[in-house]
This record gives sequence, structure tokens and C-alpha cells, in this order.
Amino acid sequence: MKPDARNTVAANQAAESPTAPTGSTPSTTSHNASPTPHRTVAIIPARGGSKGIPLKNLQKVAGISLLARAINAAQASPSIDRVIVSTDHDGIAAEALRAGAEVAHRPAEIAGDTATSESALIHTLSTLDEDFDITVFMQCTSPFIDSASIENAVRTVRDGDADVVFSAVEDHSFLWRLDDDIHAVAVGHEASFRPRRQDRAKHFNETGAFYVMRTSGLIEHEHRFFGRIGIEEVPPEHAREIDDMSDLTLVRAIASTQETAQVIDVDALVTDFDGVHTDDGAYVDEDGNEQVRVHRGDGMGVSRLVKSGVPMMILSKERNPVVTRRAEKLGVDVAQGIDNKASILDAWITANDLDPARVAYVGNDINDLEAFDVVGWPIAVADAHPRVLAAARVILDRPGGRGAVREVCDLIPIPAEAAEPLPNPTLTSLRSPTGHPSTLAGHQSAAMSGHASAFPDQQPSIPRHQPQFTNRADVSRANRKQVS
Repeated sequence: MKPDARNTVAANQAAESPTAPTGSTPSTTSHNASPTPHRTVAIIPARGGSKGIPLKNLQKVAGISLLARAINAAQASPSIDRVIVSTDHDGIAAEALRAGAEVAHRPAEIAGDTATSESALIHTLSTLDEDFDITVFMQCTSPFIDSASIENAVRTVRDGDADVVFSAVEDHSFLWRLDDDIHAVAVGHEASFRPRRQDRAKHFNETGAFYVMRTSGLIEHEHRFFGRIGIEEVPPEHAREIDDMSDLTLVRAIASTQETAQVIDVDALVTDFDGVHTDDGAYVDEDGNEQVRVHRGDGMGVSRLVKSGVPMMILSKERNPVVTRRAEKLGVDVAQGIDNKASILDAWITANDLDPARVAYVGNDINDLEAFDVVGWPIAVADAHPRVLAAARVILDRPGGRGAVREVCDLIPIPAEAAEPLPNPTLTSLRSPTGHPSTLAGHQSAAMSGHASAFPDQQPSIPRHQPQFTNRADVSRANRKQVS
């Protein structure tokens, strides 16, 4: 649909049957409900062609993509009935579906740099199989959207107190512009009059996070502002907006200090070894033999999860017998000598039939960043590299080798019925077809029984770093201590 055809869409929308949508279908789920009063839809435009930051909407803040953060905020608002992402990009569409939203595929004519957000909103509304009284326009570039603020704005429009409500933050700046002679000219104030902050009328700045509109007015005016306009004032910490990489870096740093998880709701846990189970140091004797220090409490935490059947794996770049011995002690899978952690992690997730969004990975250094991109819960130990801290969804209070593994284990809930050991081991992804723990060197080899290609080829440049995979799911647990 071309931008200048929006009047046709608006005019035809009222005549369309609520059960016969036109254009792209925004959802794989059928919605046959009849139009009801005060129905609210949230629409999140998310193009794939952002210039300042490529695929900006998929960039992560605290381990969650900007798109998913906006979707989560919309879903947390009780008054919003459906959340739809308008996009022209397959990757963005996939992320939207993963986060629980519907997708409206945007035509190329309204997906370019010159296309307005309003054109995406009106196109999406024209494809729906039901009518909505209120439309919430949300933008991914605001990573700290508060669902309570959205809810207040929706109620203001629903109760008839305004036709449009947008998010804004109080601003005390003295604004200036340059005239044609490059001279500064005061904007909105007298240059010769400098009143105190408390004596000045309140001014507000749009945050760009959300706009709540009466749908009929949006379609009639083809613009987000019309009729009676109200402001939903938000605190400055919710007003951050991302335009370039410096904004993204700042927001990630803020999120790393503000957002602390009380519960890590996952189905599986994978960890690095050096710097996570250890303090990243080693004792080396005159013969070159290495010893490392581990935390006894970590074993107790791991025991609780293993006993409940939670799949776990240690994924290490180094190949060292101490890693094997520790994995045996803990009773978890281990993959060593791994140069490409992402591919091995992805294969392990697939072989264990897991949802990547419900897998946690704990790391400490930059070679863990590729694994962070695979899972839904990237987690950093307290003393991790700054880039790892910035990319993490959760930053632990404890450093590596000092109880970090125990901390993350304690944050993962297990059902009460999982207190008894499972009758059969559930981790089979790293076993050879013969049923014995397998060691893979170089080429694609034995993997999960029935999944002969679960792990990709490994071609380490240094032979001694050839990957080694060991499954410890059925190692005897007779000596393992119980966690009360």
C-alpha cells in the first residue's frame, strides 16, 4: 500500500467484515470475537532498515532485545488486548513471535526511510479482523517503558478525558536556535529574563515511548496528534531514547545497575568454566600441572538442579582434565576445547529439545558473548569483562569462583514435585550411539542417539584443543549431598 492510499484504507475499514481481514494477516492465531467497546491494540512499528544502528530493534539491553522489551511492557498493561509488531524484516518478525506478539508484515512501499509511523499504524489496523477503540503506538527505541504509565494513559483516553495521551518528561532546559545569521535566538523564553526553576511554568519533552490515541481520530486525521491532547508524565529514568551507539552503550550501563532478577525462570543452565566455576586463576607446579580453586557451595547449588532434572552443561574453550573431573563431580555434561561456543550451545539446546529463550548461560569474558546471543538469559558473574556486563540480562552479585554458580542455581526455581530423583536420566545429547560417553576430535562424530548430526564439524587450529564432549547424566549420584 502506498502512503497516499491511506485515505482509501481508512474509508474502507468501516465497511470491512470483522471476520474477513484484508491485506497481510498479522497473526497465526484466529480472533473471531465480535467488536466490543473499549478494546485496545498496541502496535509496535519495527523496520529492518535502521541506519544509525543496523537492526537496532534487535539490539539487546540487559540481555533482552529492544523489541521484546517493548512487547513485554505492552503485555503487562491489563487494558491492552492484543500486541502487534509491524515489520518488513523476517528476523524482527521471528523475534516478535518469540516474545509473544503478533506480526503484521509491512509492504515495502511504507517501509522506507521516508515512510511515517502513522502509515504503519493505519496499515496494521486495516488488516485486523476486529475493531479497536484505542490504539497504543509504542517505539522500541525507548528501552525503559513502564507498563503502569501506559495503563494510566489508556484509561485517560478510555474514560473520555482526552483523545490522545503521550509520554513526556518535565524539562527545565533553556532552548535556543540559530537564525540565518548564525546568531543565537531564545526559544520559548526571554533571553533577558532568567527565572528560577520553581518560578517557571512546566515544560515537557516527548519521550517517544508511547502514544495512546482514539482509533477513529487516528484514521480520520492520519496523525498521532488530534483533538484533546494530554500528557502522561514519566520520570527521567524512563525517558531514555536510543538513536546511536553512544545512547545504546549508556542505556546498557544503566540497565546493568538497575535491573536485578529475583528469579531466573529457565529450563536449563550452561556455564563457562574458567572465571565462573573458578576465579580465573590457576596454580602451576614446576612440571606444568595446573590446579584451580572451586567453591564448595557451587556443588550444592548444582546438585539441587541436577536432582530435579534440569539439563546442565559446562562449556569451556580450554581442554583440561580438571574440567572433566569437575563435571564428573557435579554430574553434568561437559564440552571442552570449543572455539565456537555458539554452534555447540545451539546444537546442545536442539538435541535436548529446549527453547533457547528458556536457557541460561553464565559467562565472564568476551568469548562468551557469542553464546549470549543464543540464549534468552545471558548472565554475567560480578567480575566479568565490561562488555560482558553490558550484554548480560542478569549480573550476579558474586564473582567467579566465589559462589557465582551457587547464586545462579538458587535463583532458578524448581517445582516441588521435582524433589525426588527422576527414574531415568534426561541428558542424552552428548552420548555416542553405543551408549558410552563420547570424545569428539576434529570432525563431526557421535552425538545424541537418534541425532547423528547434533554437533557441527569442529576443526581446531591447535590439535590439543580438539573438543571433547562428555555426558555425565547417569554418573552414580550415590555420594552427592542432598540440598535441604
